[in-house]
Amino acid sequence: MTHTGFFSGSFDPMTNGHLDVIGHAAWLCDRLVVGVGSNPNKVGLFTVEERLALIREAARPVVEGKGCELDVVSFSGLAIDAARDAGATLIVRGLRDSTDFNYEMQMAGMNRAMAPDLRTIFLPASSPVRPITATLVRQIASMGGDASPFAPPSVVAALKAKFAASERQDR
Repeated sequence: MTHTGFFSGSFDPMTNGHLDVIGHAAWLCDRLVVGVGSNPNKVGLFTVEERLALIREAARPVVEGKGCELDVVSFSGLAIDAARDAGATLIVRGLRDSTDFNYEMQMAGMNRAMAPDLRTIFLPASSPVRPITATLVRQIASMGGDASPFAPPSVVAALKAKFAASERQDR
């Protein structure tokens, strides 16, 4: 039996924590679809297209050699609908702490009620990436801090470029 996993998020920006989940999921799935959710009511730091490109670049080396095909797609609406459209049988979720666990258990229950054919699997974050959040990475980078311990090099470069351009516009 083949397993297609669906890992969704805003990935604004992609972090080493996201890559950790992708790496763990690649051992479990024959195909992993990373779904970048777009919400028309929210303006992200990166466009959806930029996020897709950054994820593809950072995640390919993480899944290589694990026998897992990687797809990166965008979606709007419910993640379970996007997971079904992708042919997924598993919804992949990362857990950093008990707060994540409580929230994700609620989501898994709701998803199960709406999509009984999909199973949610929880993957615990590795110790070094547990404190990382996209929000904190954005804040560090926006204030000129070094985000390199928390995000892939291509993302760190994109953050620097984004905030440098923003700073030039503010002048």
